[in-house]
Amino acid sequence: MFRPYLDLLSRPGALAFSAAGVLARLPISMVGIGIVLAVSAIYDSYALAGRVSAVLVVTSALTAPLIARLVDRHGQARVMFPALLVSGVGLSALVAALSLEAPEPVLYATAVVAGVTGQFGSLVRARWTYLLKRDADAIHTAYSLESALDEVVFIVGPAAATLLATSVDPTAGIVVPLVSAVLGGTWFLLQRRTEPPPTPHHDSPGGSLIRLPGMLVVVLVFLALGAIFGATDVSTVAFAEEAGRTSAAGFILAVFAAGSLVSGLLYGARRWAQPLWARFGAGMVALAVGVSLFVLVNSLWALAAVMFVTGFAIAPTLINGNGLVQEIVPRARLTEGLTWVGTSLGVGVSIGSSIAGTRIDADGSHGGFLVVVVAGVAALVATLSALRPLRAGHRARLADELASGRREEAPVRDTLEP
Repeated sequence: MFRPYLDLLSRPGALAFSAAGVLARLPISMVGIGIVLAVSAIYDSYALAGRVSAVLVVTSALTAPLIARLVDRHGQARVMFPALLVSGVGLSALVAALSLEAPEPVLYATAVVAGVTGQFGSLVRARWTYLLKRDADAIHTAYSLESALDEVVFIVGPAAATLLATSVDPTAGIVVPLVSAVLGGTWFLLQRRTEPPPTPHHDSPGGSLIRLPGMLVVVLVFLALGAIFGATDVSTVAFAEEAGRTSAAGFILAVFAAGSLVSGLLYGARRWAQPLWARFGAGMVALAVGVSLFVLVNSLWALAAVMFVTGFAIAPTLINGNGLVQEIVPRARLTEGLTWVGTSLGVGVSIGSSIAGTRIDADGSHGGFLVVVVAGVAALVATLSALRPLRAGHRARLADELASGRREEAPVRDTLEP
């Protein structure tokens, strides 16, 4: 099963940039829950915690696609070093504000600065695409590997943030990802040999990527997916606190990610005959059904068990979503396209965590899990509405590849043959 992954990582420079990418994106799993734990402990309000986290994520949503477009035009290192500096200053200021119990407006202001950053997950995938050229099988495996590593990040991150916030200091769950971002991001950006070459403005297709067939619906689906994850994070912390085991929240969220990790590795180790749009839809149906069971659990062990099983639908769905973007957008704007779906996921997380935080303050953890169920239904509806345009776009791409000679067989299957 691991042979395809070993073959990938044996390519020159691949292991180094992939490992650096893991360290650089550790904050995506720690900062959110770190803010929730710190603000709720210091200010005794889940609603405020959700709002501060939401401000950071929404700022990232507004700035990340712009930063990604600059990356495609000017190169990763040239653009991301300044962005990394701004984000680091913002997170440092947020930690200081929390330590001083500053007024709410100060928390929001520092969260805005901290949110001005790019997405290293998109940068890593862009490097894989550049390194592997048009080898569809290898790209599928590489994207699967990175999704599995994302889950490693989400296994380690929440548990570490919870342990740090509850055992060391309420703000420790923010300080550690800050250090990780600076060290990992610097290591990644210094690796210039594997950096994709920039595309000058006059060589890059213009217009918004959202206007491309299928792109908008993928973005909307990822928005709903993010709401599931955000509401689940906050609700799980509240559920564990009600059970008198706040420190167990990180473990339960890690179990959720562990199910996704296992499925991601299995999924990426084989090639599939079914088209991406069909696999994307099937994964989303399974995930929506699974999260609808969260509201029924009545113990930490039951929640962990349901989360582990449901987690098997996460990685394949995210892998297929990123694969769809790789098919939809022009190669010269791949980083921007991948950032759009990553950003929509982050916006969804902020929306889900904010709404769930409000419901938890009013009705307890099960009020938060009801938000998870609603987000699951919304994700399913968005997915079903997306299948027709995605299918039409898939057929158009296959016909174009056949006509241009890039495909030798009749377009009856996906780009990944069995």
